Amino acid sequence: MPVISLFKAGFRYGKRTALRDITLQTRPGEFLTVIGPNGSGKSTLLKGICGLLRPFEGSISLDGRPLGGYSRTDIARNIALMPQSAFLPELFTAMEIVLMGRTPHLGLLRYEGSSDILAAANAMEATETSQLAGRRINQISGGERQRVLIARSLAQEAGILLLDEPTASLDINYQAGILDFLKKLCRDKGLTIVSALHDVNLASQFGDRIIVLKDAAVYTEGGPNEVINSHTLQEVFGVNVAVYAHPANGLPTALITSAAERELK
Repeated sequence: MPVISLFKAGFRYGKRTALRDITLQTRPGEFLTVIGPNGSGKSTLLKGICGLLRPFEGSISLDGRPLGGYSRTDIARNIALMPQSAFLPELFTAMEIVLMGRTPHLGLLRYEGSSDILAAANAMEATETSQLAGRRINQISGGERQRVLIARSLAQEAGILLLDEPTASLDINYQAGILDFLKKLCRDKGLTIVSALHDVNLASQFGDRIIVLKDAAVYTEGGPNEVINSHTLQEVFGVNVAVYAHPANGLPTALITSAAERELK
C-alpha cells in the first residue's frame, strides 16, 4: 500500500494556484527527489503532503486514510517536515532545538524523558552535530544549523521525512554524507523520504524516483535515467547542459555549458 497518495491535488495561496493536478504515490523505503526551477512548487508540495496546506481540489491520503481525518499530533508522529526556512530561537542550544522534534510524543505539560534525550542524542550523532549540543544556535554556522535541523527531523522518529533543501549551505562532504545516511535509512529502516533539491545531480545520484515540476504542475517523473536528459533540463530550466553517464555508477550527470564560452569560440 502506498504511504502517501495524492490524486489530482491542487494547492493555492489566496487566489494564486501554486500547484495543480498533482497525482503521485510514495512507498515504504523510497527516496523520492523533487526538482524544478524556483517558484515551481517544490516547497508547496511538501507543505501539502504534511497538511500545512489543504488542497482546493483533489485528495491526499496517508496509509490509505484521508489526511484530513488525522489530528495534527497524529500527522506529526507520522510525518516530519524540515522546512527551507525555519525560525530558531537564538538563545536555544542545538540540543534544545533537536529536542523540539520530540514534541509530538509528549503529553500536555510533559517534559522530555530519558528516551527523548536518547533519541535526540542519536540523531545528533548521526548528523555529526553532537559537538554542537551545548552551543547556542546563533553561535554556529549556516551549514551546522542545517545539520541540526536535519537532526531535529530525525529525532521526531516519523516514518516519513519531508526535507526542503536539506543540503543547502553544506560543504560537498556533508552533502554526500547526509544523503548517503538518509538513503541508508530508506533501505534499512523502510523510511519514506521526499526531498526537494536544487542540485539536479544530487537528485539523480540519490533519488530512486524523481518528480520534475514546471509551471505549477508535474512536467515528468520517473527514474534518473528516464528523467535526467538534456531535453528535459533545457525545457524545464532553460539552460544548455550536456548529460553523461557517471563513470562510477552509470547514472546521468548534467554538466552546464557556458554560453559565454560558446560565443568566444
